[in-house]
Amino acid sequence: MAKDLEISLLLDYYGAMLTPKQRKILACYYNDDLSLSEIAQNEGITRQGVRDAVKRGEAQLREMETNLGLLRCSRDRMAAYAKLRGYAEHIRDYNSRFVYDRSITEQITNLLKVLDRMEAAE
Repeated sequence: MAKDLEISLLLDYYGAMLTPKQRKILACYYNDDLSLSEIAQNEGITRQGVRDAVKRGEAQLREMETNLGLLRCSRDRMAAYAKLRGYAEHIRDYNSRFVYDRSITEQITNLLKVLDRMEAAE
């Protein structure tokens, strides 16, 4: 069974909405990189039971993302931050080479600090 690393991200966003046992099994499989057999042994269930729980949990996480879109929104925000950072750096570079207005430099510096805080909050 090939591991879909996006499930690990979805688990971060929606894991609290799964049952504790589902969350534990998915975390062991995706985050701790345990095999189905290792998880089965630790949980006292069959390997097939673990596989079924993983498949069911994956489906639930994907459905939550389809309905709520938290991961998609986060990715969209990060892309927007990167675009804003690029624009700000371009303005800063243009200002330093051709115009040099101290207030523009200060405003761009402040803008980049705000972007740093926003990205860190993600």
